[in-house]
Amino acid sequence: MIKIAELYKNSDAWIESFLILSISLFIGASLILYLLIIRSRSNNIRKEKLRIEYNILIDKLMFSVVFQDTPFSAIKEDKNYSKLSNTTFFRSILTESIINLHTNYEGIYAQKLEQFYKESGLINDSFKKLKSAKWELKCKGITELAELNINEAFDSIVEVAKAKNKTLKITAINACIKLAGTKGIVHLTAHPYPIDDWTQVNIINAFKKHDIGDIRGVELLLESQNTTVVTLGLKLIKELKLSQKIPHVEKLVARTPDTLIQNEAQNVLQALTI
Repeated sequence: MIKIAELYKNSDAWIESFLILSISLFIGASLILYLLIIRSRSNNIRKEKLRIEYNILIDKLMFSVVFQDTPFSAIKEDKNYSKLSNTTFFRSILTESIINLHTNYEGIYAQKLEQFYKESGLINDSFKKLKSAKWELKCKGITELAELNINEAFDSIVEVAKAKNKTLKITAINACIKLAGTKGIVHLTAHPYPIDDWTQVNIINAFKKHDIGDIRGVELLLESQNTTVVTLGLKLIKELKLSQKIPHVEKLVARTPDTLIQNEAQNVLQALTI
């Protein structure tokens, strides 16, 4: 009986120790989580304050660049700019501002922004993003380089367009189209993976959005061994009303053994000849 009582006593002591330890761990974890939340919120508030401060300076700089023809050599001498020019967050806000302005301006104003982007070294930041292992950063770099018409990035972006990640693929192909028109999709002729309907819709919309005048090369998609690429070619010819491509569609109808492709090609011919 005494031994049994001692066992119960030891068991109660073990349970009590376990509960104390569990409660202590829970309180400790909660305190750490609370401190992390406070720190994160504090950082976000600080960043927002910096963003407002930076935007005031950036607006003045961009106004002088775009409307007062201030050369970059003079911008570099600005004490506020020189103090912040190597700060990652400032450069990020500056790039965002240039991208936003560039989407709203054309001609000489857009060219001034492109020149500043190059001379300030922000172009190098975008190339670093393009080479990042993180697909989100790759997409950001691609968007920046394409928006600012950096044609030397084309070959690198074409390589990224071969990725399996759907978002990354769409971003890269759209950028290729913006930079090089139909040349931006000719590489898809040898694309080994299926191109789903959503990606095809995005490609067609990119052609409409950028108002690509030179459509030479679209017919090359009809020669692909990848049936989804052939389908994309047919959709582009139909949606863009490329009646000059009718002979190529007729050749496809005559040679393809694929019934679905043949029917789709005939539908395109019918739509273009009405």
